[in-house]
Amino acid sequence: MSTRSTTRGFFDPKTFTVTYVVWDHATRRAAVIDPVLDYDFKSGHTGTASADEVLAYLHSNELQVDWILETHAHADHLSGARYFQQHAGGRISIGEHIREVQATFKKLFNLERSFLPDGSQFDHLFRDGETFRIGELEATALLVPGHTPADMAYRIDGAVFVGDTLFMPDVGSARADFPGGDAHQLYRSIHRLLDLPPETAVYVCHDYPPSSRAARWQTTVAEQRAHNIHVHDGISEEAFVQMRRARDATLDVPTLILPSIQVNVRGGRLPPPDDNGVAYLRIPLNALPVKAH
Repeated sequence: MSTRSTTRGFFDPKTFTVTYVVWDHATRRAAVIDPVLDYDFKSGHTGTASADEVLAYLHSNELQVDWILETHAHADHLSGARYFQQHAGGRISIGEHIREVQATFKKLFNLERSFLPDGSQFDHLFRDGETFRIGELEATALLVPGHTPADMAYRIDGAVFVGDTLFMPDVGSARADFPGGDAHQLYRSIHRLLDLPPETAVYVCHDYPPSSRAARWQTTVAEQRAHNIHVHDGISEEAFVQMRRARDATLDVPTLILPSIQVNVRGGRLPPPDDNGVAYLRIPLNALPVKAH
């Protein structure tokens, strides 16, 4: 366990998402990873209860936020990045391949002309292998495509934050059937992570726990290599791809994909309001594929 930094996870049971705060003991500088903005699908109301719990932790520990790190444009929750920036500062950041995701979804949602798929909605776009600092901690951004083209993992002080690439060993791996997703790429990205030292702490972005256990979000490279049900040692790329494609064919579209993507490709900002002062989310009818079960 590191004596230089602290990692604290906050689990949101409504979306099964874990938001992380990683902070440097020497400087009390912090990063917030994958923050959540609450969203009530029935009423169309956003909320900040999940984010406010994280903000309370930041304030109680007198932490200053340097970075708000997104692992990708999530399809299962709205990003709270903009809310965090307004209340705690920090640079909203994501991988540079977000431009591809933005271009895809600008077409799907027919977004306003002023929305440019150039990544300018974020304060910083990471390149693969780029290093950055959280106080005195050195961190590295790793491109891990497959779930989406823009997925990033962040290696910080002996740990790696893997987004949706990997889940807990008894849950497996992320789906690869979103636009631009690729099961072959996902397998190679996972093995890029599993090639890290075996003692590396692995922090996942979601947990969908079986009924036999409570939610967990920390494991290790060694545990993943030994026990991950989808990619433990000995599973070939072809076997993984066959499993992943068969499994993805049975999965429903995520409940919040349509509202969340429109916010998340904007760096957590809501769409610009109409002339009546109200912001609207667009629902494309008969545009997404329907899977037969």
